[in-house]
Amino acid sequence: MKADDSFGRLDDDYPAYTMGRAAEILGTTQGFLRAIGEARPITPLRSTGGHRRYSRYQLRIAARARELVDQGTPIEAACRIVILEDQLEEARRINAEYRRAAEPSTPPG
Repeated sequence: MKADDSFGRLDDDYPAYTMGRAAEILGTTQGFLRAIGEARPITPLRSTGGHRRYSRYQLRIAARARELVDQGTPIEAACRIVILEDQLEEARRINAEYRRAAEPSTPPG
């Protein structure tokens, strides 16, 4: 699975997916999800019973990490790359907002 195939630009932060379902969606193991949780590109929320819950945004991040690991990148490096990519995307988004705000508005007419 490619990181953008199923999740695209979804950034839903609602923790709707159990660890088992998240692993199934990603085509990976629960151990992989635990490993990337330890490396910290994502921190799953916990249910009242202590079970890990993942959002669609977190699944997108995990899918990208898995893509890198499948290409031979060590998991720690893959997680760092994913974190940096996510930070860069956010910085670009903010930069674009600033540019739009700085553009002179053209009067109607």
